[in-house]
Amino acid sequence: MEKQREQDFLDRLVIFLAKRDGIDKLVKTLQYTGKLSHWHLSRRSKRSSVPNLATRAKALEVSCGLARKAFRLGRWLSGLNNLRAPAPNLPFLALAILANAGEMVYFFFDHFTWLSRIGVLDPSLAPRFSLVSASGEAFGYVFFVIADAILIAQGVREERRLALELQAMIQAKRVAIAAIRVKRVMSAMAIAANVADFVIALADIEPNPFVTHAVTLGISGLVSAWAGWYRNWPSS
Repeated sequence: MEKQREQDFLDRLVIFLAKRDGIDKLVKTLQYTGKLSHWHLSRRSKRSSVPNLATRAKALEVSCGLARKAFRLGRWLSGLNNLRAPAPNLPFLALAILANAGEMVYFFFDHFTWLSRIGVLDPSLAPRFSLVSASGEAFGYVFFVIADAILIAQGVREERRLALELQAMIQAKRVAIAAIRVKRVMSAMAIAANVADFVIALADIEPNPFVTHAVTLGISGLVSAWAGWYRNWPSS
């Protein structure tokens, strides 16, 4: 069982890393791990070995950041592909256009930021490209958040509707089960009454000390009467 779980994890990891987004998330994890490590190690710079480790952590952060920008080459075109997906209604279409437009600006100018930082373009242009890229990113995220918030609200309403339907279904099943139980009890009462009346009839058909005994006839008569009473008593 444990080996199966390990194999399942490895299979999922391979599938995850086979995707460009999977590699991007892995490198992003390393990038921000380096950032946090640099911050932590910089605060402990009194030790002789710490400054060197802090520098290495910063190098990890910077290199991963540049690597992620390289991985995202051509990523801005994915926004066009996302717009091809059918929108459920006009408001969602408008949100999708605005959100993906912001994301396309982000990825498009992110390429120029990367080229500037590695020296292909003028490095002094990197802050401007980064500003435009970040502005597009922030703009797109606003509408992505709005769309997801709407989806969450719709999901909550749908969940409540299904919960009410489930409760109604359960209640209906409980009513059906109760009706079956009532029928079963009524059938049992009918059997008891018929058996009691059968004993009373035997007293006239084939008199014998047992069926003609006062106790036998008395109990049989009461069982028949009470069973009939139960069956004919008005239900609440």
